[in-house]
Amino acid sequence: MKRRTFMQTGAAAAALGAILSGGEVSAQTSGGFKTKLKKSLYYSMLPETLSVEERFALALRVGFEGVEVPSFEDQSELARVKAAVAKTGIKIHSIMNQRHWGYPLSSPEATVVKKSIEGLEIALRDAKELGAEVVLLVPAVVNAETSYRDAWTRSQKAIRSVLPLAKELNEIIAVENVWNKFLLSPLEFARYVDEFESPHLRAYFDVGNIIFYGIPQDWIHTLGKRIVRVHVKGFDEKKRDFVGLCDGTIDWPAVRKAFESIEYSGWINAELGGGDEAYLTGVSQCMDKIFRGE
Repeated sequence: MKRRTFMQTGAAAAALGAILSGGEVSAQTSGGFKTKLKKSLYYSMLPETLSVEERFALALRVGFEGVEVPSFEDQSELARVKAAVAKTGIKIHSIMNQRHWGYPLSSPEATVVKKSIEGLEIALRDAKELGAEVVLLVPAVVNAETSYRDAWTRSQKAIRSVLPLAKELNEIIAVENVWNKFLLSPLEFARYVDEFESPHLRAYFDVGNIIFYGIPQDWIHTLGKRIVRVHVKGFDEKKRDFVGLCDGTIDWPAVRKAFESIEYSGWINAELGGGDEAYLTGVSQCMDKIFRGE
């Protein structure tokens, strides 16, 4: 298998530095690690009974520096989020595209792919509006109607059609490993990213999602500099189910060392069920423990 190394060239590194510059916030550096990890959570973890501003204020109060939000089909909702960001000072670091499951880029139906591309474009513009640098994308879904090969070629074709907009907006499309029967090894994931030969297409690595068929630290070492964002969640291999972040069987000290080895300094985003202030405080404290390599 031929593998491209474009992402490791000096030109690509310079381009990525320009994309990710600015908006620096405080970071966790304890535990003797040189890399700096920034603590975030997904928007739906915050209580729905609160206003947007109250939700962001709560996130900051319990120790989070940033939030990942969904893309917004309703521009008035986008405006409310932008106003809440201005009032609280929280960082929106990533946008989760909302159409990639209902309208996968790998679909054989042209109308479905069109809707998916439109959704990705909305997410990219939302990211620009909110000061985020990254849009999360589930690139494809393999099923009875879509073969693995077709998922690969169709999704790459669709993403390439959107990369000019990502470049124009100075945004990064980050493809994530999920339970979609696609990109089932770190070598394939690396190859998929490298074939785009673009600093605007990188990897969003989910630690918990690969426990069924891989070792997190192995994936981290293989993906290396391709990783631009990280999701964390707990998983128990014996129960074969998701659990609390600091519960389960994930070797978090090994994961933290792996991020140190690839010199990953950036956002670590909790993607868990929601809860009240006490629950969110516990998640925040668990992430502190992970950041320290404990």
